[in-house]
Amino acid sequence: MRRLVAACLLLFTPLLSAAPVQEQLKLLSEQAVSGIAGGNLSGLAWCDGALWAVSDRDDRQLYRLSAEPTHWQATAETFVAPPAPPVGLPWGMRMRDWVAGLVRGGEFDFEGISCDAAGNRYLVSEAKAGVLQLPVVGEPSWLKLPSNLVRQARASGMLLHSNSLFEGIAVDPSGERLYLAAERMRRGLLVAHKRGSVWRCNGSCVLFSESGREAGPEALNSTPQPRDFSGLAFYNEKLFTLERQAHRICRRSLTTGAVERCWSFAAEALTSERLYPPSYGMAEALWVDQRGAWIGVDNGHFSRADGESRPIIWHFAEPKGGWGLKP
Repeated sequence: MRRLVAACLLLFTPLLSAAPVQEQLKLLSEQAVSGIAGGNLSGLAWCDGALWAVSDRDDRQLYRLSAEPTHWQATAETFVAPPAPPVGLPWGMRMRDWVAGLVRGGEFDFEGISCDAAGNRYLVSEAKAGVLQLPVVGEPSWLKLPSNLVRQARASGMLLHSNSLFEGIAVDPSGERLYLAAERMRRGLLVAHKRGSVWRCNGSCVLFSESGREAGPEALNSTPQPRDFSGLAFYNEKLFTLERQAHRICRRSLTTGAVERCWSFAAEALTSERLYPPSYGMAEALWVDQRGAWIGVDNGHFSRADGESRPIIWHFAEPKGGWGLKP
């Protein structure tokens, strides 16, 4: 009997421990983006009938993208951001980010963009751990986020390392719920709720956090990297996270941040002609809706194997059965 049980365990353990197979997303189109200097495309959002992009090297402009036959053309819209308010980051971290901004450009390090149904746009600054609002009418201003938001995040192990702060932002259509994604070491999701003109934490601002490393796809030599979030989107009362190292999009609960389902884009993104020299993922921007998913690649100064040196936007079809509302 013992031998029979042992044999069954040997037979079925690989099946039980194997990760669930993820549906591969189908690529509808791939287009380069002209007009964004240095290839630094760090955020995407559909606002007022157009696709907008933000660069982590540009403190004074975002980009409206127009579809040309062979590429996206970026047209800059300029703005002037006031000084960012303090949020409780340590002096040493603030100084390191300040020096990095001087060296590479981008004092604010804008890593994501979102918008509400009224047309207000929101840019998340990694270096300042803050959110800049570009209103439909009026001047840009920094949101007065809950004073304990950063403190709670740091107490949960997030926002402890330079260049690993907020990497994604998503705002619901009413403009009353604001979600932020902490990038890595630990990664996590936070939420703030607007009551009148005041942003608050309803209890805890922290929805979810986790640490650990994860092996990348075989095309990147399966090199383990810290689990990360590099983009965030809100659609149909769900959060969608862009997981750069794993090359996937995951649907997550609005209330707990728990993962419900994931879809991979590795098969399309890691063909031989699309590979970059680094052995880590470079997808940084995400938008999700009923037409599918748009993923932006921040290639920096790297060129692909086919020689393309401009940032890339992939449009993937909505998965079979849609993005779904049930796990």
